[in-house]
Amino acid sequence: MELKQYVSPLWKWSWLIALATIIAAVSSFWATTQMPRVYKTTTTLMVGQVIQSTNPTGQDFWTSEQLAESYVQLVRRQPILQATIDALGLDMWWGSLAERVNAYALARTQLLQISVADTDPQRAKITADELARQLILRSPTPSADVEQEEHRQFVSQQLTDLKANIEETEDQIDELEQKLAVETSARGIQDIQNQIAALQMKINTWQGNYASLLDFYGGSRINYLSVVEPATVPTTPFSPKTKSNVLLAATIGFVLAAGAAFLLEYLDDTIKTGEDVERVLQTSTLGAIARIPSIKESDDHLITKNHPRAAISEAYRVLRTNLQFSSLDNPSTTLLVTSAGPTEGKTTTAANLAIAMAQAGKRVVLADTDLRRPAMHNFFGVPNNQGLTSLLLDDSLELDDVLADSGVEGLRVLTSGPLPPNPAELLGSPQMERLIQRIRDQAEVIIFDSPPILAVADASILGTQCDGTLLVVNAGKTRSDVAKRSKETLDKIGVNLLGVVLNKLSRRRGGRYYDYYYSKEGEKKRHKRKSSRSPLASVPVLGSVIKRFRD
Repeated sequence: MELKQYVSPLWKWSWLIALATIIAAVSSFWATTQMPRVYKTTTTLMVGQVIQSTNPTGQDFWTSEQLAESYVQLVRRQPILQATIDALGLDMWWGSLAERVNAYALARTQLLQISVADTDPQRAKITADELARQLILRSPTPSADVEQEEHRQFVSQQLTDLKANIEETEDQIDELEQKLAVETSARGIQDIQNQIAALQMKINTWQGNYASLLDFYGGSRINYLSVVEPATVPTTPFSPKTKSNVLLAATIGFVLAAGAAFLLEYLDDTIKTGEDVERVLQTSTLGAIARIPSIKESDDHLITKNHPRAAISEAYRVLRTNLQFSSLDNPSTTLLVTSAGPTEGKTTTAANLAIAMAQAGKRVVLADTDLRRPAMHNFFGVPNNQGLTSLLLDDSLELDDVLADSGVEGLRVLTSGPLPPNPAELLGSPQMERLIQRIRDQAEVIIFDSPPILAVADASILGTQCDGTLLVVNAGKTRSDVAKRSKETLDKIGVNLLGVVLNKLSRRRGGRYYDYYYSKEGEKKRHKRKSSRSPLASVPVLGSVIKRFRD
């Protein structure tokens, strides 16, 4: 699949994509502005005092990390939350506070953080600090400075007493060692040595107690909570995030609209481009006609007559040239113009093509063979009291007496005449064959406007009597299966299908081509290349054909 096939749906439905994106962005912006502003603040605590120890171990850090994880779970439990509500005098359920509180431990550290979100920044700050305080109160951490100071004073006094006892005992040992040096009797020496050993044992015991008390006094404790960084009053809200919300909504709107565009294109099996014609019908596109704007009267359909310099009129001349090039060996041409269904624009195509042929100097007869819903007399403003059926039923009538003047030099119109009860039988009768021959004697080109090919058998019957048939397809409206059945019907009866006319192209599909091709800039470019190109090469379809002949 070519890149063009991906881009084409986006370009075709660009208005829908842009509209959906804008609506999503504006809706998101409006909804965001209506949302309350939420502020967030955080209190940071440390678990344990391992970091204050002179010789911390890996086990100490691991234990602190595990304790931090445990305290994280406690923060959002009912006891801590309810105690915080009671302490602050908040009028709420503890579950409501839990929705605004978040706690998490920082990986590979002793730190844990307590975050609180609130519409009131001051209330968020005091709530976070109070949660930290309630958590500390429920931990082994001393909760009162007086109690902690009493413990420290007691330990200090014990350390002083132990130090004094150790020093006094060491003096006693020194005295005994001096006596030992002068003692001569074996019994005396033994007694002194026993006393020294007993005193040394006391010193060892006191030194052990002294070390334990000293570690308690100034050492680290694992299960201990302290506030490292209290919460601050936030100044800017963290929610809602206007830019992120609008960008996300616009992206979602764009993606959904783009997906809808591709889905619509996938479900749309109508014929829209020349590539679709070649793919579905295996035939060429002889013309691409844009929709005629501002049709209020029947005469407005004749754009090649009323506005010969319009881009759509030039498109009909392109169609004329393509048809003339395809039938150079046949100076007298009978052409049937039909369509798959009604309202495809076959009558408008036949009328404008006939005018374009006449403007090129051809003697043209435009015959309205739609004997069920004729419209050609309305287009040209001519009477319909006599016409095709009159000539078929009355051989005495002269052709010149029935042909009407179209107002265009070289073009005469044969209206349908009174509507018969048996249109198909009349069109297939020998009288119709003789009438066509009579018209051939007076015209170079005969164009028949017939009913839709699938609606009735009229077009099939008349198509076998014509040199070629032109199938009109309403771009973007005619379904592929309908067009395919029309071509199959023509193929079964041996009708010579010359090609397809893509009619009623929208400006998005075909209008840009005409606006550029027949703009002043396009004219300048063609004049520059005029000396090196054939006059027929300006026709899009013929350009490729001429190039093939040159090769």
